[in-house]
Amino acid sequence: MDYYSFYTGQSFNAHEYLGAHKTEQGVVFRTFAPGARGVGLLHGGRETPMRQVHDGNFYEVIVPDARPGDVYEYRIYTQGGAAVDHCDPYGFAMELRPAHKSIIYDPSAYTFGDSEWMARRDAQAQGPLNIYEMHLGSWRKKGDGAEDWYSYEELAPVLSDYLKESGYNYVEFLPVSEHPCDESWGYQNTGFFAPTSRYGTPDGLKRLIDTLHRNGIGVLLDFVPVHFAVDAYGLAQYDGTALYEYPHRDVGASEWGSCNFMHSRGEVRSFLQSAAQYWLGAFHFDGLRMDAISRILYWQGDERRGVNGNGVAFLRDMNRTLKQQNPGCMLIAEDSTNFAGVTKSAAEGGLGFDYKWDMGWMHDTLSYFQMSPEQRREQYHKLTFSMMYFHSERYLLPFSHDEVVHGKATILQKMNGDYDGKFPQGRALYLYMTVHPGKKLNFMGNEIGQLREWDEKREQDWMLRAYPLHDGFYHYMAELNRLYQTHSALYEWDYEAQGFTWLDCHQEGRCLYAIERRSGTERLAAIFNFSAQTQEGYTVAVPGMTEASALLYSDWEIYGGTTPVSEKVFEAEGERLTCTLAPFSGLLLAVK
Repeated sequence: MDYYSFYTGQSFNAHEYLGAHKTEQGVVFRTFAPGARGVGLLHGGRETPMRQVHDGNFYEVIVPDARPGDVYEYRIYTQGGAAVDHCDPYGFAMELRPAHKSIIYDPSAYTFGDSEWMARRDAQAQGPLNIYEMHLGSWRKKGDGAEDWYSYEELAPVLSDYLKESGYNYVEFLPVSEHPCDESWGYQNTGFFAPTSRYGTPDGLKRLIDTLHRNGIGVLLDFVPVHFAVDAYGLAQYDGTALYEYPHRDVGASEWGSCNFMHSRGEVRSFLQSAAQYWLGAFHFDGLRMDAISRILYWQGDERRGVNGNGVAFLRDMNRTLKQQNPGCMLIAEDSTNFAGVTKSAAEGGLGFDYKWDMGWMHDTLSYFQMSPEQRREQYHKLTFSMMYFHSERYLLPFSHDEVVHGKATILQKMNGDYDGKFPQGRALYLYMTVHPGKKLNFMGNEIGQLREWDEKREQDWMLRAYPLHDGFYHYMAELNRLYQTHSALYEWDYEAQGFTWLDCHQEGRCLYAIERRSGTERLAAIFNFSAQTQEGYTVAVPGMTEASALLYSDWEIYGGTTPVSEKVFEAEGERLTCTLAPFSGLLLAVK
């Protein structure tokens, strides 16, 4: 290992030296514990002293009879006289909680067969990006028990088929790095290099990703570079000192009760960068969605406390190198702040992310659809405001797990009105989302009109498909997803000014909106009625139009609406469209 790079926060391969590695002499174990008085390896029912190497901050031992699959941990002897047992910070596998020892893993055991996918993948800036966000343990279950999980291998064919059938070309996993508490959903880690053993082995995860790639599905990972779990066997006070965390609680403790990483420390940056590179390189993940970026940009995520310059530099440098080392990968920021240049390249002084979640669009849109139709007249421009700032970054539109938990209600449940009235609004909402510029993300269950908030202990309510309204909603979403992927006007010029035009955004009294989307080869027009009344004879000018044909109408009977597919709801004369739209409906047209 290049020790200078490690100490100065420039290493992206520290995991190739630290951790447990199979060699011809046996398995070599190494750990970084500069504050320790001594370190012992616990393996095979015995403790073996580890010797100090290099500058004395690293500890090493070779065990000839150690084998992949064996469990181990480190006993750290602190300067204060205590002895605390820790899992390996660079361990590649761990036991199923509540057990917590590390497991020796041979990463060379699995051979990928996805070379064709890896050679042609890209960040989709001018392509369709339709992400299905999911929690592996609660998408489907084998039984009613909280731990009746499918394994990575078992999920592979079922998930691949479902994503293709449903029209998603990428899937994003909530964190799969090892974590002690199911309720944290993977956001409070103890094993930053170890896929959770809840669903099997690292090779099983590789097989899942390989299968998805062979079926044309990209795979993204939710990555947590901000904080870590406080469990005594993890990173907290690893060598008896604040090695990974801040030494003071005013900046060292997060709002979630976890420990904040100290990003000004080179060894910490090297740890996180190496973890990010490990997931991208060893597992062939196609990108990382980085959680809670605002907590790195600003002290404790509070803009009033000022910019954390070391955090900004860490993100910029990490993203630059990850993009260089992993051609075609994408990096996505969850960030709700106004920090400038999040998606500008690192070479231009930006942070180097490909996309940023558009939290403003998400909040304004859901707020609008929660309002009564009367209130929507007064708040009409909640739906036009997003295009005032949209071109400042490359945005992704998220309806994520955060919007369907903890008393927030699911996306469909948020729609104003009674049960029957929620479905037409949900269909219109998702057409609006599809037509709006920006890449797309939906959490599992949204596509079937889930009405129960997400619970990580239960699978999604798949029995809803037995009800016509929910089944119609699913088929509507699948067709909408298909249209999104096959019509370049909905994605090619997402971030170009000529890709989007308001045809009409001044129908406050009628809650009508009209949008045109363009690409280099086609034009589409979309008309929306978000009021509770049928809007008859609405006319909008479409410059240069000579003809138009319907691609999708959210009120068609086949999707649970009231309008037969054979019934014409618009007329095109010259450069003018005249429409009659049902309450809470949207119409998508191909325009020539």
